[in-house]
Amino acid sequence: MPAPQTEQPKHTPMMQQYLKIKGEHPNELVFYRMGDFYELFYEDAKKAAELLDITLTSRGQSGGNPIPMAGIPYHSAENYIARLVRGGHSLAICEQIGDPATSKGPVERKVVRIVTPGTLSDEAFLEDRRDNLLAAIFSHKESFGIASLDISSGRFAVSELAGLEALQGELQRLRPAEILISEDFPYGEILEGFTGIRRQGPWLFEEDSAHRIITQQLQVKDLTGFGCEDLHLAICAAGCLLQYARETQRTALPHIRKLSRERREDAVILDATSRRNLEIDTNLMGGTQHTLAWVMDRTATAMGARELRRWLNRPLRDVETVKHRQQAVSALLDGFHYEPVHDLLKKVGDIERILSRVALRSARPRDLARLRDAFQALPELQDALKPVNSHHVVKLATTVGEYPELADLLERAIIDNPPVVVRDGGVIAEGFDEELDDLRNISENAGQFLLDVETRERERTGISTLKVGYNRVHGYYIEISRAQSDQAPVDYIRRQTLKNAERFITPELKEFEDKALSAKSRALAREKGLYDDVLEAVAEQLAPLQDAAQALAELDVLSNFAERATSLRFTAPEFTDQPGFNVEESRHPVVEQLLSEPFVPNNLLMD
Repeated sequence: MPAPQTEQPKHTPMMQQYLKIKGEHPNELVFYRMGDFYELFYEDAKKAAELLDITLTSRGQSGGNPIPMAGIPYHSAENYIARLVRGGHSLAICEQIGDPATSKGPVERKVVRIVTPGTLSDEAFLEDRRDNLLAAIFSHKESFGIASLDISSGRFAVSELAGLEALQGELQRLRPAEILISEDFPYGEILEGFTGIRRQGPWLFEEDSAHRIITQQLQVKDLTGFGCEDLHLAICAAGCLLQYARETQRTALPHIRKLSRERREDAVILDATSRRNLEIDTNLMGGTQHTLAWVMDRTATAMGARELRRWLNRPLRDVETVKHRQQAVSALLDGFHYEPVHDLLKKVGDIERILSRVALRSARPRDLARLRDAFQALPELQDALKPVNSHHVVKLATTVGEYPELADLLERAIIDNPPVVVRDGGVIAEGFDEELDDLRNISENAGQFLLDVETRERERTGISTLKVGYNRVHGYYIEISRAQSDQAPVDYIRRQTLKNAERFITPELKEFEDKALSAKSRALAREKGLYDDVLEAVAEQLAPLQDAAQALAELDVLSNFAERATSLRFTAPEFTDQPGFNVEESRHPVVEQLLSEPFVPNNLLMD
């Protein structure tokens, strides 16, 4: 005898759509777009209500049970999303992609992006002066491959480590916002204190597929040119990381085009405990005050501040590289060349992250305005760098270059102070596109046209009370009082009858109505197309622009060191081939800043 069939609960078509989408994203909070709100349902609603302190309500019933629901306004979603992501949560943003006017049943919806702590690129969600890293770890016994990626800048790096202590030290240096590990990763206790731990299927760390994913991303046949071909564990980690990043961003990540190998032996080795106690850029309470970076950071740009923190957290052992930097700082100090360089770098801003948003096609109008300002500042910056007598600075200046064509395009295309989003228009400058200007004129000059029609029709009909108006239901009309309606000319076509008046339309008014009512939507569509064209023009030069951003960040750090050397009376150390450590009149850089009285210098000799 067959088992009795259990009747499945019945859901409305909209809830069926939601449940299908939620089934595809079981580990994310699904933000389901409904009109001007993002709605969350069931357990997602309960969790969001608790985390965001928003009202938990219900939306009727589905399957015979009340549906828990919580919602946030679309226009203020960024603040709520940022709070959830900082707490280590991941979100699936589900937008309406169908037209409600033509949809039969629920409007078509689609998850357009997944927001996770380690895959942020939106300025509103990021700390501007710190890297935001996604990391992946793959282990074999007590050897580890680790990959890290900052989607907001495109920086992609790998390394291999031996031993749990080395892994702890590296994680303390990187402080990833999100960490990917295999479901069978045996060292979970080492990750205590980190949020955003994501366990992945072991097959996602398979080496052959990882190698294929990485080489496809970097558009190379093998990884020999990056010095990574022999890093089997790191390749496994990097492949899983790249696949995860692609899935969350729903794009090919064109700004990730290089892979850096970080060798442990190239830098001073600091274990996790030493890093914490040294308070390089994070104090023992988790803040940033009273740290080495707090003293040393007077950088002009956020990308320079991030580069400085990378340098401080990974002090190099290569003496020649350090000497090149010292010579560059000395050259910037001569004649105080660092001062105009610092001031001009302020105009450049954080183009590193802006370029990443351009690559991801998520750049906003104000990003392009900042790029325009940066490109316009480059010629003057090049002039300021010319007197600096440093081969290293000359090399950086050459890499920076100038972009007059892009500067001209952005100056002509984008208004001085654009709105936050392109959606509502008002971004593309007048005179940039004739078709857009014509569409805007039709829409914006409707009022004057109607006044002209009203004046002309009053004269033609002799009806002084004739009015020309508009309402959303019936469109444009000519209104005549009922007592005078029999004086309407023969080309007047009755449109609406009111209690005390008649409303008419004329062929001329109907023609204008058709143009005016479509002009605004056509103008917005045209403007969005032009905006995308401008983005594409910038994206076409992404590779040299990213190199320029890196060079600018390094120039910022070097000029910052020159300023700090002047303000704090620092002296460059001398390197010798003899073993030993000799410091005369040393001062603790942090403690000195906290004292109300002069710091008493100390000598230290270690040989």
